[in-house]
Amino acid sequence: MLSRLPFGETLRAELGTPGRVRRLASSPRSRVWQAELSGTRVVVKQLIEGPEAADRYAREVTALRLASRVEPPVVPALLGTDPHERVIVLEHLEQRKPPDDWVIGYASSLARLHAATGADAKGTLPDWTGPTQADAKSFLSLAHALGVAVPAGVRTELDGLLARLAHAPGHSLLHGDPCPGNDMHTTDGVRFIDFEQATLGNGLVELAYLRIGFPTCWCATSPDPALLNAAESTYRTAWRDATGTDVQGDLTDACAGWLLQGDALVERAHRRTTDHLARLPDRDWRWGTATARQRLVHRLGVVGVMASSGSGELKGLARLATSMRDTMLTRWPALKPLPRRRP
Repeated sequence: MLSRLPFGETLRAELGTPGRVRRLASSPRSRVWQAELSGTRVVVKQLIEGPEAADRYAREVTALRLASRVEPPVVPALLGTDPHERVIVLEHLEQRKPPDDWVIGYASSLARLHAATGADAKGTLPDWTGPTQADAKSFLSLAHALGVAVPAGVRTELDGLLARLAHAPGHSLLHGDPCPGNDMHTTDGVRFIDFEQATLGNGLVELAYLRIGFPTCWCATSPDPALLNAAESTYRTAWRDATGTDVQGDLTDACAGWLLQGDALVERAHRRTTDHLARLPDRDWRWGTATARQRLVHRLGVVGVMASSGSGELKGLARLATSMRDTMLTRWPALKPLPRRRP
């Protein structure tokens, strides 16, 4: 196994010769090993050849360096890099079982991660991109396919939503995939790993994960409402402590943005391949802890409640989301709520 470890002469000269090498589980886009350097355990990660491999590597290294400014830490320490082989060497973290109220620590660390960057970071990472006109059109087509009438004014509301999301204030360091499994629960707090999709944008698009059901994650969950409210309050407090300012933006808009995106119903390898919302009337499919219809019913319920009690800019969407949810539950009564707990 040692001979397969991509640990070249540059890294050996800088960090020493690795020993006690063991392969770890990883995504199809990377290879990961645990090794020892001078008796200290480290993690060696290589981004393998494939679509956008160089970009994913650059994003991860850049994000780790930007996040390293946060104290207490919210990421593992970056010990070494080999751009030619797309290799990073990281501090090894001891993972412990997440507590039942894990969303509290998660939200605190997420806020501090987001606060790692400001306007001075512009250009270091790509800007976050949200839903498009094509997503909005697909969502409305799904409503028609379900036999649900679209209230007057919803198209205008969606145009406004897309514009607000595209111009949402902030240059936060966004993880890009802040899922259960990419959060390491340690004795010193939660730290995040796997920044291959990192961007800069408004942090609420990731705080929304807790309420909307972790839209880019195999592990879709819906925390207990009391824990959810406490986590969102913790996020806002941690942000204020780190920046001296209040969180800007609209959480309802962020959740509604995820509702529109059919690509947030499938794992990454299947995104940008077809209109996934158009598939839902005829078939369902399981991804991780839930099916696509389960995920969408949850999101429709969340947006229906939030938009109906919000600023009024999405009142028509609130009625549409509620009607679509009711129709889906009538047509497929066996659909279950998202699980409360992470696996």
